[in-house]
Amino acid sequence: MSDMKKPKYRPIIEGAEQLSLGISMVVAVLLGVGIGLLMKSWFHQTWLLWLGVFWGVSGAILNIYKAYKKQMKSLDELKDDVRYKNYKPKNDDDESFDGEGRYE
Repeated sequence: MSDMKKPKYRPIIEGAEQLSLGISMVVAVLLGVGIGLLMKSWFHQTWLLWLGVFWGVSGAILNIYKAYKKQMKSLDELKDDVRYKNYKPKNDDDESFDGEGRYE
């Protein structure tokens, strides 16, 4: 039981989560435009369309900000992980670099 398997569909779910950001941006803008068009037809004011567009773009930006905060939170958790505490990337100008992408 200590040998837990990773879920078979985990990469698909993680990919769908990243895809959902793009979809939510498009949906937010379309909803804003739709609300703007609806308000324009009801009240016969052209500027209400642009208000709806602004709301849609603002919603898309808010979705990006929320995804950014979520990603930063997960990276902060990795920062404190024991596996990455003493990680030091190797420099390209290091003498042990053989020029073909390998370190000796």
